[in-house]
Amino acid sequence: MAEEKKKDSSALLAKKKKVKPRKSRDADCCSVNFLKCVLHIFNVIFLFAGAGVLLVGAGTVASRHRFVPLLPTPTYAAIAYLLIVAGALGLPLSALGCCGLKTENRTSLLCYTYFLLITFLLEAGAGALAYYYEVAVEDELRAELNSTFISNYALDQVITDAVDTMQTEFKCCGATRYSDWRKSAWHEHDPRLLVPDSCCKTVSARCGARDHPSNIYYHGCIRQFTNHIRDNLIILAAVGVGMSVIPIFGFFFSCVLYVKIKHVID
Repeated sequence: MAEEKKKDSSALLAKKKKVKPRKSRDADCCSVNFLKCVLHIFNVIFLFAGAGVLLVGAGTVASRHRFVPLLPTPTYAAIAYLLIVAGALGLPLSALGCCGLKTENRTSLLCYTYFLLITFLLEAGAGALAYYYEVAVEDELRAELNSTFISNYALDQVITDAVDTMQTEFKCCGATRYSDWRKSAWHEHDPRLLVPDSCCKTVSARCGARDHPSNIYYHGCIRQFTNHIRDNLIILAAVGVGMSVIPIFGFFFSCVLYVKIKHVID
């Protein structure tokens, strides 16, 4: 009997040793409560960062979009729209994160983590694309801008308005110089007009009939337009790459919290 009791007690002790103790919420250096606090602070930062990215993207579309028809590719517009989408995710993602933290729902936290990764990819992708296009845009404009001017002016109203706005705003005439207009379909239609009225230093009806330097601008638009687009691309690249760092921190902390809650519950 004594031997049987010893065997039973030793078997019971062995079972107790095999059972792993349940981890508490405050175990280890990063507790569940600490991680929740960090993520709440992160959500506030992420919300304001998203609003900033959204404003930059929307501002680009609102103020610079009038020149987009003159660009050979839709890359510039795509960069702005990527930033708008990434910024617009700020509010719903912050709300989802706060709900997941309050209820400690692992499904909500997992969705929150995935969407943070998507936000990172959108912002980093927009930034990288802006850096790439900032280098390529000058060659594209040199190859295509002149043909856009002379082939589509007065035939495509969107391009006509964009060209007139550019020549008025940048105080220039033609793509490379004022004489480019002599080769255009617009000039062939009315040879008495040498340059569009938007080339004139003082714009008035049919002022482009006289191409004297006292009346019109002689230098072309390509250099100023290229610099304008490149300056904006640098800003978009800096915003995209810079802000893409923020979701990485949230992604890391939410992954750690997901694992810790899983261990606490299980």
